[in-house]
Amino acid sequence: MNFLVTGGSRGIGEAIALEAAGQGHGVAFTYLANAAQAADVERRAVDAGATGRVKAYQMDVKDSASVERAGDAILDDFDSIEVVVSNAGINRPNLLVQMDDEEWDEVIRTNLTGAFYVARYFIPSMLSRRFGRFILISSLGYRGITGQANYCASKAGLHGLAWAIAKEYGRRGITANVVVPGVFDTDMTREGLSTANKDFWIQYCPAGRMGNLSELSQLVTFLASDAAGFINGQEIPINGGLDWAP
Repeated sequence: MNFLVTGGSRGIGEAIALEAAGQGHGVAFTYLANAAQAADVERRAVDAGATGRVKAYQMDVKDSASVERAGDAILDDFDSIEVVVSNAGINRPNLLVQMDDEEWDEVIRTNLTGAFYVARYFIPSMLSRRFGRFILISSLGYRGITGQANYCASKAGLHGLAWAIAKEYGRRGITANVVVPGVFDTDMTREGLSTANKDFWIQYCPAGRMGNLSELSQLVTFLASDAAGFINGQEIPINGGLDWAP
C-alpha cells in the first residue's frame, strides 16, 4: 500500500512515515518549509532498509491550491494513495479572551481545514479502487485544555470529520478513524509542554510515563491494514490510561 502522511518531517508524522516505510509500504509525506529536514527523513528511511518509494512533498495544508498541486504530484509519482494520515498540526496557545483572529484562524485552518482539503482531494481516487483508509491524529485536547481553545476546537473537529467520512464512504470500502494520543516524547512536547504539565502527566498516568512514538506509529499502521477493515468511525485512545488533561 501507499501512504500519505501530512506533517511527516518531524515528531509523530516522522515516526509514522518511517514505520510505514520500514514495513515495505510506499510513503509520500509532506512538509511545510524545512526541505533539509524532510530530505533527512528520506535518507533515514533508505538507510533503515525501506523497500518502497519514500518521497517528501512541500504542502501547505491550509491552502487548497497547495494541497491540489502536491496531490497531483503525489498521484503522478505513486499512482495511488490507499492510506491518508492527517497529522499536520500547529499550536498557538493563549487565553481565549486574549486570542486574536490570526491565532484562531491559523490553527483551525491548519489542523482541521487542512485535513478536509486533503480528504476532499484523495477520496475520488480511493472510490475508483473501493479501498481507502483515513487516520486522523487528534489529541486529548479535543476535550479542552486551559489556554488552547483554538487547538482544542480544531482537534474536536477532526472527530466529526472522521465520522462524516466513515458514514458517507464506508460502503465504498473507505474507513476513517481518529487516533487520540496522550503525551508522547516529541519535539512539540519538549518545546511546548511546561515542566508542571509533564510532571502532572507522569504522576497521574497509570502507565507512569510518556508514550513512545513506536507505539503510536504501529497503531496507525495496524489501522491501515486489512485486519482493521471493520474498524470505522472510531476514536482510538493511546494514552497510558490517563484520558484527561489540565
